[in-house]
Parts: sequence; structure tokens; C-alpha cells
Amino acid sequence: MNSASDDEQAVSRLWKEHLQADFPAGLRGVELAGSDVVMLDADIAGCVSTWHSSNGSLDARRHKILCQCITALDNVLPLLADPDELRYCRRLHQLALLTARFGQGATE
Repeated sequence: MNSASDDEQAVSRLWKEHLQADFPAGLRGVELAGSDVVMLDADIAGCVSTWHSSNGSLDARRHKILCQCITALDNVLPLLADPDELRYCRRLHQLALLTARFGQGATE
């Protein structure tokens, strides 16, 4: 079983990869399953950035945003066929899942 430290390191690694990755051109301006993929990316990035700068805590509003983004990505992922788009969105999904789990129960 992973320790919290291992999981936090996983978030840090995924965040670093995400910051270095180019947003897939084919997803710019695209709405899938009722979600604007650029906005999902921006919302998740904002929450993860806050989580990092707040020493692993999220307020209730940001935690709710992450949960909504996770649900949206659950619907978007099956619609993706391009390997780069799929890799990008899977990493984004994993980042959101881990951050939501660790930010849960933080400041309200």
C-alpha cells in the first residue's frame, strides 16, 4: 500500500509532467460530452496549483470543482481516440483524482 508521501510525490510528478506537456491542438475549442476540454484543463490546473501552494489543502469550493471535473473527464475519456489526447487527458484525470483525495477534508 502506498504511503501518503508516495502519493503526494505522484501528484508532484504528474503536475511537473503536466506543466511540461503541450495541450493537444485537436482539443482546442472542442466540447466533448458537454464539457469544454480547455476549461477542464484550466480548472484542474488552478485547483492543483492551489493545492501545491497551500501545502496540500483545498477549500470546499475547489474540492467540489475538482470532483465535477473528474466526472466530466469520466465522460470525455471514452470519446478520445488520438493517443496524445488520451494520454494528456488521462494524466489530467489522475492528477485531479489524487489532488481531490488529498485535498479532501481541508479548510472549508
